[in-house]
Amino acid sequence: MFNAITSLFKELLEGKDLSSNQGVSPNLAIACLLSEVAAADHQVDDEEKEAKIHLLQRLLGLNEEETKTLLTQATQQISQSASLYDFTSSLRELSQETRFDLIKAMWEIAHADGDIDPMEDAVIRKTAELLYVDHSEFIRAKLSVIDGKQ
Repeated sequence: MFNAITSLFKELLEGKDLSSNQGVSPNLAIACLLSEVAAADHQVDDEEKEAKIHLLQRLLGLNEEETKTLLTQATQQISQSASLYDFTSSLRELSQETRFDLIKAMWEIAHADGDIDPMEDAVIRKTAELLYVDHSEFIRAKLSVIDGKQ
């Protein structure tokens, strides 16, 4: 992330027009967000890895090979990104229901290991804000995941 910020400042100093930067594809953005929440507590358990694969297959209709390729691309994209905005900006056009499903999937990743870390909560909260998901929907998604796992 530091390299991405440094690169951004370098481009600004050189006078480049940053408005022409292309966003990431929606599928890649979703994979990046799921990966970000899994890594938010600085440890990715096997349960979280499996949940990411399963959720990407369910949300995007991908097979296992396509999912693994997408996750590899997501890892590379995350290392070049400065903030969650890089991923959410391309997802704002999604329907409210689809954005809710994404937030719910992020909760499923966070709760896959049986514990929701405060850093995971913060990533999901910020993502919900950037996607204009109402706080009541944010809470409804969280509760549906927690209640479903007990």
